[in-house]
Amino acid sequence: MRLARLIGPELEALLQESPGELAELLDEIHPEDIADLVGEFDDAHASDLLKALPTEYAAQVFERLDTDRQEALTASLGFDSTARIAAQMEPDERVDFLSIMPPAVVAPLLESLEKVDPEAAEEVEELARWPERSAGGLMTTEFISVGPELRISDAIDELRHRAREAEALDIVYVVDTARKLKGGLTLRNLLLADPSERVIDVMLANVISVPPEMGQEEVARVLGKYDLHTMPVVSTTGELLGVITSDDILDVMNEEQAEDVHKMGAVEPIREGYFDASFAEYIRKRAPWLAFLFVSGFFTTTAMRKYDHVLASVAQLSFYVPLLISAGGNSGSQSSTLVIRGLAVGDISTRDWWRVLLRELAQGLVLGVWLALFGVLRVLIAGDPMKMAGLVAITLVSNVIMGCVVGAMMPLLLRRIGVDPATSSTPFIATLVDVVGIVIYLGLADLLLLGEAHVLAKP
Repeated sequence: MRLARLIGPELEALLQESPGELAELLDEIHPEDIADLVGEFDDAHASDLLKALPTEYAAQVFERLDTDRQEALTASLGFDSTARIAAQMEPDERVDFLSIMPPAVVAPLLESLEKVDPEAAEEVEELARWPERSAGGLMTTEFISVGPELRISDAIDELRHRAREAEALDIVYVVDTARKLKGGLTLRNLLLADPSERVIDVMLANVISVPPEMGQEEVARVLGKYDLHTMPVVSTTGELLGVITSDDILDVMNEEQAEDVHKMGAVEPIREGYFDASFAEYIRKRAPWLAFLFVSGFFTTTAMRKYDHVLASVAQLSFYVPLLISAGGNSGSQSSTLVIRGLAVGDISTRDWWRVLLRELAQGLVLGVWLALFGVLRVLIAGDPMKMAGLVAITLVSNVIMGCVVGAMMPLLLRRIGVDPATSSTPFIATLVDVVGIVIYLGLADLLLLGEAHVLAKP
């Protein structure tokens, strides 16, 4: 952003006085920096800049803009100019762009795109049939493939000839006449092989691939597990449909991370930046969860009213309510965070529920006893009798165990029924654990202390 502001005045001067010299200035500037600058321009000014840029460079800038900005600039640029830019975008970026356009805009834009570049329009139709958050929705069709019987020297010539049109060059895929994936050739393989050898004799036959229907989170796990930069997408019949590159996966990981953070904070996912999203959107995304959690808090009030006779008889009980229920909520939040993260990276599956349960039970017991030592000390320092200290200790151990178990099992249950585990947000688990914690505390007090209130009374 700082670089964009530094070059902004010079760029504006060239735009007004010598638009033809823009290309020379752009040789040393990354498109991301120009995208930052475009983000600060008004629509008319930004449109003039994109029109003045070389089309290929303008496409790289345009695909880095956020979706709202792209939609606004489409109206300002017009369908023909937008189509020329879209034709130079990466196929997957082009599909993503068209997917966010209003239906009334998509049809005329596709019509203009078909006039500019019929092949690009055909690629849009091919890629758009896959769900946005699937491997098919992430893939690009700009890759290089060769036949298995080709000589290495010819394969190198093919790579050199088609390098400009490919998004990824670190691997050349080997396909037969039916486009079925047979193997892959890394650049290292190509350069070290004898030029007279055949591709089939040098290629790597065991190529990790994914089906087009696979969800983007699972795709990210597979690519990370095998430490790949490029991964092919293959149909059930073995046909090579496209490839997914690591930069696309990085975008997915950032998006998924942002969504999980929002959900765990009881906020519906917001794609825009903090200052980019409107005030109304923040209210709309936050209010429903806050209302739900607030209503859930009614159960805490109900539980306390049920044991009103206990609180009335033993006044000291109310002093320790915040201390005890927070311990359960905090332990539940810790466990849910650990399990959600484990599910996200593939360390945990729903089949591991019993192992998770045993581990959380053990951890809850140890952590509960640890906190109980501090709780007993606090009661004794306050001058309350040992029976109160015993009640606080038992409640702390029970609440922490319960918090660990609920916090760990809730994400697993949600994953099992097909809901995003991050939906088991920290505030939601804390509210649930609070209610149960109150019932445990006051229930034990009713059982152990009621009728002996005189024992707890201070002289």
